[in-house]
Amino acid sequence: MAAEELLKRARLAAGKTQADIAWAAGTSRTTLSAYEHGRKSPTLDTAERIVEAAGYEFALDPRVEFTDHLTRRGRPFSVPDRLFRLPLDRAFAKVVLPLHLNWSDPGAEYDLSNPADRRLVFQRVLLEGLPEDIRRYVDGALLIDLWPELVLPTEIREAWVPLVEHVVVR
Repeated sequence: MAAEELLKRARLAAGKTQADIAWAAGTSRTTLSAYEHGRKSPTLDTAERIVEAAGYEFALDPRVEFTDHLTRRGRPFSVPDRLFRLPLDRAFAKVVLPLHLNWSDPGAEYDLSNPADRRLVFQRVLLEGLPEDIRRYVDGALLIDLWPELVLPTEIREAWVPLVEHVVVR
């Protein structure tokens, strides 16, 4: 993500004006506008101040890589190299799955704050989902919580077990 997109996204997510963020970050509104439009590039320290003024942490998160697998019947599925957390508003959102994940009930809405709905979504995403679907809908901690209840083909469950067992201490 480019610096201008990051800064603008943080400001908009905070519901603040350029003037509000610029004042809190110790810069001018015109300079912030130039950063957000890519006319100027902020230093790392300046970008951190602006992001923090919007109420966010400037953080370095590990990259999640996916490995492609095939079931015995030749159906592809993907598994990440690590579990990750979703922002709370996404982890507990109401969602309508894309057609490739929910072809039997298109347009149905699922409430991820409801464990039964979340279980259905996780099962569908782990079975049919692409890496971007896993990133969008599956929160690692909530997956671990539901893991014993998920109904998955053996080869998919076995491919995910190392991730789950790495976190769960028995």
